[in-house]
Amino acid sequence: MWGKYHQSMNDTVDNPDAPLPQNGEILEPLRRAIGERYLTYALSTIMHRALPDARDGLKPVHRRILYAMNRLRLGSTGGFLKSAKISGDTMGDFHPHGDAAIYDAMARLAQDFNVRYPLVDGQGNFGNIDGDNPAASRYTEARMTFVAEAMLEGLSEDAVDFRDNYDGRLTEPAVLPATFPNILANGSTGIAVGMATNIPPHNIAELIDACIHLIKSPGADDDTLLKYVPGPDFPTGGIIVEPRDSIAKAYRTGRGSFRLRCSYEVEDLGRGQWQIVVTEIPYQVQKSKLIEKIAELIQTKKVPILADIRDESAEDIRIVLEPKSKNVDPDVLMNMMYRNSDLEVRFSLNMNVLIDGVTPKVCSMKEVLRAFLDHRRDVLQRRSEYRMAKIDHRLEVLDGFIIAFLNLDRVIDIIRYDDDPKAALMRENWDLDHPRAFEESDYITPAAGEGQLSEVQAEAILNMRLRSLRRLEEVELTKERDALRDERAGLVELLASDDLQWSKITGQLRETKKQFGKDYEGGARRSLLPRRERLKMCRWRR
Repeated sequence: MWGKYHQSMNDTVDNPDAPLPQNGEILEPLRRAIGERYLTYALSTIMHRALPDARDGLKPVHRRILYAMNRLRLGSTGGFLKSAKISGDTMGDFHPHGDAAIYDAMARLAQDFNVRYPLVDGQGNFGNIDGDNPAASRYTEARMTFVAEAMLEGLSEDAVDFRDNYDGRLTEPAVLPATFPNILANGSTGIAVGMATNIPPHNIAELIDACIHLIKSPGADDDTLLKYVPGPDFPTGGIIVEPRDSIAKAYRTGRGSFRLRCSYEVEDLGRGQWQIVVTEIPYQVQKSKLIEKIAELIQTKKVPILADIRDESAEDIRIVLEPKSKNVDPDVLMNMMYRNSDLEVRFSLNMNVLIDGVTPKVCSMKEVLRAFLDHRRDVLQRRSEYRMAKIDHRLEVLDGFIIAFLNLDRVIDIIRYDDDPKAALMRENWDLDHPRAFEESDYITPAAGEGQLSEVQAEAILNMRLRSLRRLEEVELTKERDALRDERAGLVELLASDDLQWSKITGQLRETKKQFGKDYEGGARRSLLPRRERLKMCRWRR
């Protein structure tokens, strides 16, 4: 409850001349009252709205959208659902903010010109590169993409912590498992209280190569990582013309910028005539505003050697620039366009993230990748422990089943004639030296004690189907038990060895690279580098 405060900055609660508090009133200095409340607001904005988590690269609104879609079973191979339903469920269950803000965030995740690897598969008008807004949520439909499913892999296996939602009715994941470094793959942007973040998108295959190198060489420096991740990879393509040293410094310090130009080609029209066709425009540049700006340059004659501009775009980008004379040098014309229009832009890098989910920090690329790898190790350990718990429960049940098969006649008598068969099964001292028993080495001592059944085993026997009471079932149960024992032994060995864990993570990363690498639609690098940098990268990978 808001209290009643002294108007003077020098007043304190201990001031004897201060008025006594009335019912429901709190007396405290104005400076402290405002400071504490503004700090609370600032921390809430930083942690819950503006800055992404380094582990899964998502802000809470994006994480809640994906989790809500997962609960609605909107998989990449399933049907679509109205966007209004998705945003409504997200708002009602997890994100108590405006549905317009939630829908805008979801629509952005579906825009392939804004997101390098879209997490939402949209059906309908979700906006375009001209800057047009998406249609209303009641007109569009959506589901998750294959990439989003990779972000959620292991969520049902206790891979991450869950916390209560805003009203305590449900729980939501504090972070997603994330099989790839989404914070760099899709980038992020946001403005918080006194700080901001701006991270460009990158290529998943290159990021995974850098992660594997970090696993093999934990002490590798940031400049070494540049051999694997030479620069951003924007969804709209373009050419990165920033010097290598500048890119290295930006990744090393977490702050910098990248110069990005459009991609174009010179078309020969015959008889010495030619025109320039722009096929890719820089990232986050709206095509309609770009054309308006260039048309204004023509009218004001700021670029006197440019005669006309035409937009012939359809599904792809095709902007035609006509020179005033065929004697104009194309390079001279484009250099003038770079200086006077958004055919060349500078994208700022400010890698300000929540490195541990709580503390904001400007990080280098190595620190961000290390945070992701540590998260993957935690996910691996938790999933392995969850699987071990499941195996232990199943082994206990299987031991009970085998005892039941070895003493089948007695089990049937108890179930038929005893008033409380469950208690009777648990009281009975079962004969483990049955003529049809397996070798002694095949047994695990029952959980309740020598020759007795536990409550879990007794319940499982009572729920067993009659058609399972076959001689063949004994053999199948024994095979299943032996396979589970072997799997459990492997998990125990995995959890006890750091080397085995990192080897397992490396294998998972290679599998992810295979899924989203060059064979994946849109997996190849889109933003080109200067030719000499591409050659260096190719030589390194050979």
